[in-house]
Amino acid sequence: MQTGKNVGKKCKTHYRGTFNDGTQFDSSYDRGEPLEFICGAGQMIKGFDAAVADMDVGQVIDIHLMPSEAYGEKDPAAMLTVEKQQMPGTEHLSVGQRVYLQDQFGRPVPVTVAEVTEKTITFDANHEMAGKELNFRIELVEVADA
Repeated sequence: MQTGKNVGKKCKTHYRGTFNDGTQFDSSYDRGEPLEFICGAGQMIKGFDAAVADMDVGQVIDIHLMPSEAYGEKDPAAMLTVEKQQMPGTEHLSVGQRVYLQDQFGRPVPVTVAEVTEKTITFDANHEMAGKELNFRIELVEVADA
């Protein structure tokens, strides 16, 4: 159970997310609107939630998250290799492309094309941020009762 003065409250934050090389992957500043979530409710990645739990309104902090505090490590079981002939339409896919497959309930599952050979195609169903260290500059804009 997460603790902190903001846990269970509606928090609005501005943030900028970068990889270790400084490349930005997301920013609420660019969208012009803060991100709103209930702190500690599992709506955010663990490390982000934990950082906001004890922040004061107006405070700005920089955090570095290991994969275990973000989107987790890459799971080898989330790799799926299929024969191209079993999946018509895959012959035009290329490595790095994002596509959707369906799970057993017919729901769309985002995957990345990881490898293409003459006969097979391998999809990676891990979250695209899995295995990555992430950096955030977080500004707590507002806290209100949920």
